[in-house]
Amino acid sequence: MTLKLDAGLGTEGDYLGRMDTTARAAEDLGFAGLWTSETKHDGFLPLAIAANATEEIDLGTSVAIAFSRSPMATAQTAWDLQSLSGGRFLLGLGTQVKAHVERRFSMPFDRPAARLREYILAVRAIWESFQNEGRLRFEGEFYRHTLMTPFFNPGPIEHPEIPIYIAGVNTKLAYLAGELCDGFHVHPFHSPEYLRQTVKPAIAEGARSAGRDPNGVELATSVFVVSGGDERETTEQRESARTQISFYASTPTYRTVLEAHGWEEVGERLGLLARDKKWREMPSLITDEMLRAFVVEASPEELGPALRERYEGLIDRVGLYLPFRPGEKDDFWRAVLGSKV
Repeated sequence: MTLKLDAGLGTEGDYLGRMDTTARAAEDLGFAGLWTSETKHDGFLPLAIAANATEEIDLGTSVAIAFSRSPMATAQTAWDLQSLSGGRFLLGLGTQVKAHVERRFSMPFDRPAARLREYILAVRAIWESFQNEGRLRFEGEFYRHTLMTPFFNPGPIEHPEIPIYIAGVNTKLAYLAGELCDGFHVHPFHSPEYLRQTVKPAIAEGARSAGRDPNGVELATSVFVVSGGDERETTEQRESARTQISFYASTPTYRTVLEAHGWEEVGERLGLLARDKKWREMPSLITDEMLRAFVVEASPEELGPALRERYEGLIDRVGLYLPFRPGEKDDFWRAVLGSKV
């Protein structure tokens, strides 16, 4: 399978006002997909604009926060985007973390893996009711959907099979992806060794439990890259990546990535520095060996082959940990895409 190169949407300034131009530019350059995030802004809304402005590029959320919405709300929005895009929508869901779900969204978070599993089943039951215009009866531990009348049913669409991706770091969610999902979003803080030791086996185990082929679960990720035009720019990017990695590695949630390399002690030291707000001391703990594990470094012209060499057989879709904005770094993007990932 050919590695697909995707773009991630930048959300600064009047990004929604430029969304049609951005989406067309991404499609014209040859990106396979365009993903939105959900931090300061809604993840779905930009894709409605992008769907009208494009014809071929995949459009997905990376990721929409599941527990901030009911399954019905997510199912309706995804259904409309799938119809509007002519079957190009990818529903990417994430759990977020307990503090944000409970304190920012004021929603329940208990047993997130079990809750997300039921959430996915509920969404699919709702879609089946939409497509077949039949009775809705989903009754689980966390969600109950037992009412759907013709007045509220949007009815069938041409492409009712909407792929569902979930995002995760630890094995429970990777297992769930193998059991139920079409794709899995791997966190940017990762390494090929972590993919081989942790992610792929958990997905395979989940797939086997459900009698599924693990190769049917598509893996997508974004990648830290160093690809400067000169030595000064390359050095700046390298140190920026070192800082970003030190932040992620300080968080207990991501400790499993370090475990694949035997670097747990570094994570513990980083966690103590983060606790004491000694941010400037943290990057120095990220060695060059660690940087090579978590970052792809190559010239723009060689970046495509470098990504292919690193991820062949491990990842299906890859984006760079850089937002795509038309008019910025266009020569860089052309060089990367022209190198035939």
